[in-house]
Amino acid sequence: MPAEVMRHPGAFRPVVQFSIYADNKVGRLNEIVGLFSVHEVHIMALSILDTTDSSIIRLIVNYPEDAQKLLIEHHFSFVHNELVAVELKDQDDIKTVTSALVQAEINIHYIYPFVARPHGKSALALRLEDNELASDTLKRNQLKVIGQDDIAR
Repeated sequence: MPAEVMRHPGAFRPVVQFSIYADNKVGRLNEIVGLFSVHEVHIMALSILDTTDSSIIRLIVNYPEDAQKLLIEHHFSFVHNELVAVELKDQDDIKTVTSALVQAEINIHYIYPFVARPHGKSALALRLEDNELASDTLKRNQLKVIGQDDIAR
């Protein structure tokens, strides 16, 4: 977690994504999902990039500190990084998101939807080349950028 967040309690905390490297074998995803479930760490967004030999399981959870501890304790290889998450009122907001980012000339590396979201709102997780500029751009286009505290249960 960035030191700046630690110095300012209540400050906006960007959404944290874990990219877990896993052998491409039957049951590996279930093992990770089960581990989090037992410890009441809820998966809020999920995406898998599959290759012949391995997979990258990208996920966002409600409590990243707990997830990180579990992944370390159970010897999973992973990295974490910050993403921009944006709440959607309806499907038309997807066009607003992509148009705003194109106009600001911000490259989108990948996007995936949240599978669970408090208050029944849909949301997208976006991996971008410039999170700060993207967040400002999305807010100027009347979109709600959400943080880690918005997805905690």
